[in-house]
Amino acid sequence: MLNRILGRDDKMIDNLMPDIPRIYTAIAEWLACMLFILPLKKRFSRGRTIGIMVMAIVIQSAFLIATGDLVIYLWIPCMIAAVILMIAFINICCDINVMDAAYFGMIAFVVAEFMASLEWQILCFFWKKVPSVWIQAIMLVVIYGAVALILLRLIHMHLPKDAKMDISPKEYFSGLLIAVAVFAVSNMSYLTINTPFSGRYSFEVGNIRTLVDLGGIAILYAHLIQCCELRVRKELEAVQNVLQNQYVQYKQSRESIELINYKYHDLKHQIAFLRSENDPAKREEFLNRMEDEIRQYEAQNKTGNQVLDTVLTTKSLYCAKHGITFTCVADGTLLDFMDVMDICSIFGNALDNAIECELKIPDKEKRLIHVTVSKQKNFLILRFENYYEEALQYKEGKLVTTKKDKEYHGYGLKSIRYTVNKYDGAVSIDTNKNWFDLKVLIPMKQTSQQN
Repeated sequence: MLNRILGRDDKMIDNLMPDIPRIYTAIAEWLACMLFILPLKKRFSRGRTIGIMVMAIVIQSAFLIATGDLVIYLWIPCMIAAVILMIAFINICCDINVMDAAYFGMIAFVVAEFMASLEWQILCFFWKKVPSVWIQAIMLVVIYGAVALILLRLIHMHLPKDAKMDISPKEYFSGLLIAVAVFAVSNMSYLTINTPFSGRYSFEVGNIRTLVDLGGIAILYAHLIQCCELRVRKELEAVQNVLQNQYVQYKQSRESIELINYKYHDLKHQIAFLRSENDPAKREEFLNRMEDEIRQYEAQNKTGNQVLDTVLTTKSLYCAKHGITFTCVADGTLLDFMDVMDICSIFGNALDNAIECELKIPDKEKRLIHVTVSKQKNFLILRFENYYEEALQYKEGKLVTTKKDKEYHGYGLKSIRYTVNKYDGAVSIDTNKNWFDLKVLIPMKQTSQQN
């Protein structure tokens, strides 16, 4: 197509470079898509995904070969159609939204343009005539493979582990402008030579295309890094806000509990006064019951860790007010190595999630929460159990929020995981017979050495 567009005579034959075979372009586009598909989470099983990959390269190759001899004014629509096929390929294989797939697809298209141009230009430079199929195949494998491995390494370093970019329309539009500009400048010589940026010979056109595509990849790569860092920054800020809110709640709860302690202290004196003044049998029984409740309150919240006592007391009082049976067996001394905010984050978020679940149960007899803090071998075990009736949704082993505004929820569990990771621990979720079990496992030796 290039030679047909440029329309050179036989005197310039030495300066002409053969057109890139359409099958080579198809392979480049398919391989560029694979750079994003391989590190991302897949939508289907392994066997089904492989089948889709095979079908994709067949469709891409058939389309490009079939459109190879079209008139020039259909060239741009064919390129757009090829990009759409690439986006569809990525979206079908990977568990991502359409916006993310479109963003990855436009980067993949620029990468494919660069790979195809670079390989064919090097091939034509060393072989004046088109070499044998075997030499072409070897060069294609070597150059495509080298470029793909380098870019795969770079992309894998920055893509989020959950494969969710959550590209905003503004970010996508800016990336689209870059990709369109790169494509326009790199292929300007295919349309006309009457511009200051067009090449007059086919090798010049190849040089321009290769270099511009390389620059475009660098710019889009920087744009990708920026988008990833912005996403991580937003998520980290959200988690930090959750942590800070839990700590603020802890300080407020501490003040409230001190007032409660004063109240119970005064109540003890009142009971002693009443006992000295009147001693009827019924009044004695009533006063004994009040003393038992006081002793129960004191025993329930004395775990050996002041921070944990505050959090548990606050949550237990809230549970009692809303008809939730809250029980706890905890050795608070096991938490002495942990930071105050970390204790508030883990227990505050875990109990908030459990309470929120229990409030949805109409029957107050079924509203049950149990907390355990224990040590097994060299591990600290935190266990939060609560009864549930609603069907829970899981996706790839992770609990999915059922709230309508999903973007602004789910950070409670993320905050727990973030905090536990600081101590090289692990978080697991299990369900069994309408019991939700959140378990936190933290190695004691490593954490004690760090602190």
